Amino acid sequence: MLNYQAALIYAMVLVSAVDTEMSDEELLMIGNIVRTLPVFRDFNLEDLPAVASACAGILEKDEGLEEAFALIDASLPARLKPTAYALACDIAAADGELRQEELRLLEIMRHTLKIDRLTAAAIERGTSARFATP
Repeated sequence: MLNYQAALIYAMVLVSAVDTEMSDEELLMIGNIVRTLPVFRDFNLEDLPAVASACAGILEKDEGLEEAFALIDASLPARLKPTAYALACDIAAADGELRQEELRLLEIMRHTLKIDRLTAAAIERGTSARFATP
């Protein structure tokens, strides 16, 4: 099992890596989120590369995606599962383009973490508003 902060980072890395290319925008966003959000207040930023690398290592395995989702689900208390989904949505939107793979992964995450449709819609709308461009 992971600590809750690592599980949140795994959620972000999953979305970033799903299209096999972690963009600079996505990596910068993960770093900024970990640096600024209160949920990561006591997280050692120097551990971020190791946590992200551990997640990437799991994804290289057969059934790695399922294993990563199971770890995230088992490691997060119910109150942080919507946070994981929100962070994943932010990473998906970071490069300004939502790809089909990212949308499918978000759908799987929503179901795995048991995020109800109304909560998911609110999170998605918030992400859309934050990342809107003129």
